[in-house]
Parts: sequence; C-alpha cells; structure tokens
Amino acid sequence: MVSTSPLPKVTDGSNQANSRRAKWWYATFHNVTAMVGAGVLSLPYAMAHLGWGPGSLALVLSWCITLYTLWLMIQLHECVPGTRFDRYRDLGQYAFGPKLGLWIVVPQQLIVQLGCDIVYMVTGGKCLEKFMEIIFPSLATMHTSYWICFFGAIQFFLSQLPDLNSMSAVSFAAAVMSLSYSTISWVSCLSRGPIDNVTYSYKKSSPEDSMFRVFGALGQVAFAYAGHGVILEIQATIPSSSTKPSKDPMWKGTVVAYFITALCYFPVAMVGYWAFGQDVEDNVLMALKRPGWLIAAANLMVVIHVIGSYQVYAMPVFDSIETILVSKFKLHSGFALRLIARSAYVAFTLFLGVTFPFFGDLLGFFGGFGFTPTSYFLPCIIWLAIKKPKRDASSLVFA
Repeated sequence: MVSTSPLPKVTDGSNQANSRRAKWWYATFHNVTAMVGAGVLSLPYAMAHLGWGPGSLALVLSWCITLYTLWLMIQLHECVPGTRFDRYRDLGQYAFGPKLGLWIVVPQQLIVQLGCDIVYMVTGGKCLEKFMEIIFPSLATMHTSYWICFFGAIQFFLSQLPDLNSMSAVSFAAAVMSLSYSTISWVSCLSRGPIDNVTYSYKKSSPEDSMFRVFGALGQVAFAYAGHGVILEIQATIPSSSTKPSKDPMWKGTVVAYFITALCYFPVAMVGYWAFGQDVEDNVLMALKRPGWLIAAANLMVVIHVIGSYQVYAMPVFDSIETILVSKFKLHSGFALRLIARSAYVAFTLFLGVTFPFFGDLLGFFGGFGFTPTSYFLPCIIWLAIKKPKRDASSLVFA
C-alpha cells in the first residue's frame, strides 16, 4: 500500500536543487564507477565454481535483469508530480509507509554501501601492495594491513568533498581506469594462454562445500551488479522539468554505462577462466605475473578506480549521518561536523577492512546478503506497490 506520509519535495531555491546540474554522461561514469569495481576481478573465480554453462548464464541473466530493475528505479524517481525521490529510502517509505519502508530499505542499502566500502578498502590496499611489490621489491615484506591503511588515508582526504557533483573528475578518472584495467586483465590472460594442465571440471569436495561454493559464486556475480544502491542519488544530480524529465538523460547514461560494463565483465570472466580454469585466484590480477610493468600499471588503475568507487558509495552514507546528527541531535551543520562524522565512517570501514581482509569471501557474503535484494527483486516489489499494474504481461512492464 502506498504511503500517505509527507513527500520529500525540493524547491528551486534549495541547496539540493542548486546541485542538480549534471549531464547524461555524468550518469554514465558515475554508474561505471559504482558498478565496475572489485567485483569484475572475481568473476573468473565465480566461473570456476559455476562452470562454463551456468556461469555464462548467470552473467547474462544478471546483466539483463539488473538493467531492467535500474529502468524501474529511474522511472520511479519522479513517479509523483512535483516530487523527486532522491534516496532509496525515500522511495521505500512512499511505497511501504514511513516506518516499514525504512526497515525494508535502509538495512539492505546500508549493507550494500558499507559492504562496498569495506571491500574497496581491502581491494585498494591489496592492489597498492601488489603495485609496490613489482616496482619496489624491497617493500614486499610489509604486511597488507599497512597498505590498506595507506589507501584509507586517501579516503580521509576525499571524504571532505561535499557531494557527488564535486567529485565528478574523480569519478570520471575511476571510470576510465575500470575499462583500462579490465582490458589489461583479459588481454594479458589471452596473450598468456592456458596454464599447464588446465582443467575446467568442478573441484572435488563434499556436497555441502560444493553448495556453499556455488552460492558464494552467485553472490560474487550479484556483487558485480551493485549500482542500484546509489542510482537514485546519481539521478538526483540531474536537472529536471515537466518538459525535460531527469529520467531521459539518466536512462541514456545508464544504457551507455551498461554496455561499458559488458565490455569489462564478459571478457574478463570468460578469458580469465579459460586461462586458469579451476585454479584461478579470487582476484585474477594476482595470478598474472608478466609483463611486470603492465601488471603493475593494472593494479595502480584498480587503486585509482576504487578510490572513486569508495566515495560514490560513501556519499549517501555521509548524507544520512549528517542529516541524523542535524535533525535529531540538533548539531550545527558545517565543516566541523563533516570532518568528524565522515572521518569516523572512514575509520570504521578501515578498521573492518584491516580486520577482515578476505577479498573473495567478502564479495560472496555481501553479494548474497545485501546486493541481491536491492538489485534484483526489491525494485520490482516497489514498482508493484506504487504502480499497481493490471494482471497481464504488458502492464507489468509498461505500467
């Protein structure tokens, strides 16, 4: 049942309205930055547990399903005239009510955003470590935790940027890096060729272990399609009017982003699995050794990319934290609040990243627990709750 609670209206004179100046290509590289992250490097590992047929099917179906659910979210952004649902939780409250909507949406969205930031903290640290080991072998003895801390130090600085618009250059650089290191990954695997005695059969294990491996692999695939948690925040940066609604440029940017995503995901997954078979590591870049300079460059590109990706997922969390501190605890909004609140969040994700530096296991856990609901079926449930389409196929799609 659609809620009758007050709607989150935005007037032309508000700060939020003044920040709505993004173009469709902003949506493209924000989406690429949010989507193509650490998950692409684990797709060959997921393929190793699923096999050629089921793995390829999971990738293709996930690409199609999540593109459709993104379309639903984009259409629902302005489903009420005069209102823009700039946050996932706003849309959830309108669909399910002010209390139930929060309980349905916020925990899952927080898992997505916090989970991404923890994984990116680990990924950034490990890839920075790999880069420095290749360029400066004498630093190979340093523990991974130190490199994660170095990566976290960069996030302390970038977290002080006010909003997504202010980090458009960082997001653009991250999007370029994602396409670059994905290309380096699959081209390096292709030029290397299959390893000796490569095998594509399933690893021998107990039925229980095999089941958990399959579900973990599906979770990694779900993690790779993780942009839904910030899609409304990205659309909120685009201007809109009755004649030029934001959904048109947003959809254009999203489609372009999804084709870029396909260029990253499918070659890396297929070629990486073809080269290493069941012996592929959970981060395919870690399995590549030569040429050293190229692998070092690819790891540095990953670092640059996840620097931007971390901030894309952290910005909505920053906004929520600061809103709660101002509205509930009556604190003064300003630089001091931003510095303390955002630094505390970065420190928290840094602590968890250092404590649990398990790349592959984190992807499977967060992918299955948080990303599957927010990316695959929650947008459909919200669409049905708001639009109430008739019981026929055409109305389900075009209502």
